[in-house]
Amino acid sequence: MIIKEVKEKLESSNHPIAKSLHQGKGFKVLVIGFKKGMVLKEHKAPLSSKLTVLEGNIVYKEETRTIELNRYDEVDIPVDILHSVEAYKDSLCILTQGE
Repeated sequence: MIIKEVKEKLESSNHPIAKSLHQGKGFKVLVIGFKKGMVLKEHKAPLSSKLTVLEGNIVYKEETRTIELNRYDEVDIPVDILHSVEAYKDSLCILTQGE
């Protein structure tokens, strides 16, 4: 019930909520929830990653590119590149990390 938990915690939060959905040797899958206007501040991914939007509308930003993502869109996130995510609408995303 991880997705339900994220959505419930998001109701009273003023920052994005992330919870592990599944992990194993060399990979992990996170659910990340946003309310409209929330920002996941600049950070670097330690592993090759892919962000997929399940609900809503977000903007993924790196130094050299900005990509608007809607429901079912995805973006590959390079290792060790500063990036941020901003929600234009209430949004729910899946982040997969690993080799």
